[in-house]
Amino acid sequence: MAKSNTSEWKKRLHEIIYEADTPIGKTFDIGLLFVIVLSIVLVMLESIPGLSERYYWEFYTAEWIITAIFTIEYILRIVVINRPAKYIFSFYGIVDLLSTLPTYLAILGGGHNLLFAVRALRLLRIFRILKITRYIGESNRLLLALRNSRAKILVFLYAVVILCVIMGTIMYLVEGPENGYTSIPTGIYWCIVTLTTVGFGDIHPITPLGQFIASIIMITGYGIIAVPTGIVTSEFSRASNRVQVNTQVCPHCNESQHLDKAEYCHNCGKLLNE
Repeated sequence: MAKSNTSEWKKRLHEIIYEADTPIGKTFDIGLLFVIVLSIVLVMLESIPGLSERYYWEFYTAEWIITAIFTIEYILRIVVINRPAKYIFSFYGIVDLLSTLPTYLAILGGGHNLLFAVRALRLLRIFRILKITRYIGESNRLLLALRNSRAKILVFLYAVVILCVIMGTIMYLVEGPENGYTSIPTGIYWCIVTLTTVGFGDIHPITPLGQFIASIIMITGYGIIAVPTGIVTSEFSRASNRVQVNTQVCPHCNESQHLDKAEYCHNCGKLLNE
């Protein structure tokens, strides 16, 4: 009986912590997201000169409360699954661990502030919380389109790099050091800035020939912007309209990439809802 009660307790906690399909699971994730955002806001406020000294104890207390919440969540996520190592060494497992370390490391000494930025990665869970089919589906299609078009994009970038090297070298020869083009790398830097239509203005051509070349590069830049957009859009239109939107996590192996309405885990073959 005790074993059965323990099993039911773990099953219930697993549903709350790992699933966003149920009301209580969604509430848990929304509450956790609120704590994550609050912790990031506190870190940003603490960086404002004067605030950290004026409200030191308020910041200190709030940080320890938030760290305690993250620590409890991390421990519970390990307890409720049958294969803790699967979660511990996963992306989110590592992020969750790092999100709890800064405050504890503060006891040992400085150098911990950089780890606070890791908490921002936890905001990726917002897609599990909202579970809006339209946005989840489109984001998955976009990722698929980017993967399918990566070879074309790499070829395109290679062509752009060659163009920048050639035009940067030409501008170095045309303008020369007296006009700010002190080296070929400087000319390449100017070409990249001009081609991407950023135009910092720290370097600009003086001679008529240099201005003519710059005009061609500027016009070319507008055309280049459309190329990767067209490549990705073409692949995006080919992406399948069928996107899996469930958030079911296997309680045995922690696998999350399941088909809609799946009853068994495709990784370990165990029943998803026992």
